[in-house]
Amino acid sequence: MNDTAPTPAPVQDDRFGELRIRLEGQESLLVEGEGIPRITLDRTPDSEKDDHIAIGTRDPEQLTLRIDGTPAKLTPSKGRLTRRSYAVDVDHAGTSYRLVPDSVPSSRLVRDGRHIGDFSSDGDGRVIAEWREGAEIEPLDASVGYALAAAFGTGAQPMWMMAIDAVATALP
Repeated sequence: MNDTAPTPAPVQDDRFGELRIRLEGQESLLVEGEGIPRITLDRTPDSEKDDHIAIGTRDPEQLTLRIDGTPAKLTPSKGRLTRRSYAVDVDHAGTSYRLVPDSVPSSRLVRDGRHIGDFSSDGDGRVIAEWREGAEIEPLDASVGYALAAAFGTGAQPMWMMAIDAVATALP
C-alpha cells in the first residue's frame, strides 16, 4: 500500500474504539486500529475492474488478503440473483467467516456458523457495525467484518425485486 495516501477519517467502533479504513481507488484496502489485527486486501493491478465493487473484483484469483501479514483464504461468491450469491468467505487460522446480505442495506457477519454482527456500507469505505448482544466478539472479528464490508459493500435486494427490475428493463 502507498504510505503517502491521505489518512482516512476514523471509524468509532463500540467495542474496539477508533479504527481506520483506507480504500485506495479499487486497488487496495487497509483496516487497522489499536486493538485489532491489521488487514490488507490488494487487487492484482492489471486485473479487470468492476466499478460496482469497491475493491474492483469478486475474482479470488485477483485478490490477496493478509491478516497481520499472514495470507488468509478469501472466497467471494460471484454475485448473481440471490442474496447468498453475494456472500464473501474468509478462512484464517482455523476460523471461518462469512459476510452475507440479509436485507437491502446490510449484511450479517457469521463466525464459525454463529451470527455475531451486522454491517452496513455503500462501498465508499465508510462502515457501520452493530455487534450482536451476548456475542463474544474478538478483535479479528472486527478486522474481518470491516474489511469485507468496505471492500465488497453490504446488502442486496431480494430475488423477487431483482426479477421485477430485470423484466421492467426488458420491456419497451
